[in-house]
Amino acid sequence: MFKRLLWQMMMGNRGRLTVALVAVVSGAAVISALLNLQFDIERKLTQEFRVLGANIVIAPAQSAHATTATDSAIDSPSLIDEDAALAAVDRNRNAELEAAAPFFYFVATVNKTPVIAAGTWLDQLRALNPSWQIQGSWVEARGDQTLCIVGRNVADRLKLAPASKLDLTYQGRSVRFTVAGIADSGSNEDNQIFIDEKNAQQLAGLGGLGSQISAVQLNVRGTPDDIAQYATRLGAALPDDDVHPIRDVAAGEGALLSRIRLLIAAMVGLILILTALCVLATMAALAMERREDVGLMKALGGSISRIMALFLTEVGALGAAGGIAGCMAGVILSRWMGDRVFGASISPRWDAVPITVGMMILASMAGALPLRMLGKVKPAVILRGE
Repeated sequence: MFKRLLWQMMMGNRGRLTVALVAVVSGAAVISALLNLQFDIERKLTQEFRVLGANIVIAPAQSAHATTATDSAIDSPSLIDEDAALAAVDRNRNAELEAAAPFFYFVATVNKTPVIAAGTWLDQLRALNPSWQIQGSWVEARGDQTLCIVGRNVADRLKLAPASKLDLTYQGRSVRFTVAGIADSGSNEDNQIFIDEKNAQQLAGLGGLGSQISAVQLNVRGTPDDIAQYATRLGAALPDDDVHPIRDVAAGEGALLSRIRLLIAAMVGLILILTALCVLATMAALAMERREDVGLMKALGGSISRIMALFLTEVGALGAAGGIAGCMAGVILSRWMGDRVFGASISPRWDAVPITVGMMILASMAGALPLRMLGKVKPAVILRGE
């Protein structure tokens, strides 16, 4: 009997309930998309921020306050032991480590023009800095002492192009290089020339001092907390050196992640309120239309709790149906948002389905407050036709 009455009530008010259902489905679709984005945003942001380059640097201890990987090494005249630093990196190597390379910086000249020379593993530059735009080609072989990568500003100042020759000079020593590519990084690296690490040490006259370098740069996947923990582990293995995350990258990622999460939470709250208001307007109209039905049911002995359970079940079914349909639409919407924002689709998160459906049921219940007025209906008044 209960199910039959519920069905008849829903069929008898199809028009108004359809309006409420459309509001619930729309709200559920947007909330489902936002929840999918919320659950996947950390992974997507981590991927996006990894293309910005190195996010951990091992440098001499006095460079602790530098804000970029290059500043950490160039601002300090001290050097660190390459073998010890790389051994610590190898001991802490895991799947999150994208790339690592030593760097040795010194100021040389090209045609009497001062330039910053950076000796490194040239084959690791692409993995360390995926966002760099290269004109020409990368250097794929480690230890190639004939090729170099030139920053955009240096290339413009010295009128260099791929395949150009340049003579890098330091304290009377000179080495000729062929430009393999022109790198456009949009940062300090545009003012540098990248050459093979061992070649740089020999040119600087450090060939007999062992493996001395200015810094080690690492590109590590993960959240800001993961990156900080990785840096802490490295720091414990290298107590005489300064190991720290690049603050500009790590802090920027954390701040953006917090702002996006706050924005998503605010939008979800606003959508729930709007959905509840739409259901509220529909239920207020239905409450006025059902006064006679309620009066008749109470006259026949129906208890107010039983009658309210009937109406609330109707509202709950409305919220559940709208929530499930909205979740399906939300998956499509979240993929569209992912393509537009991140250039990659957001992975569907099925744990968002019960959360969305639950929210829609609660919002529908909140919008059903006008039905409480039906409990005050007096059967005698209804039967007299008043």
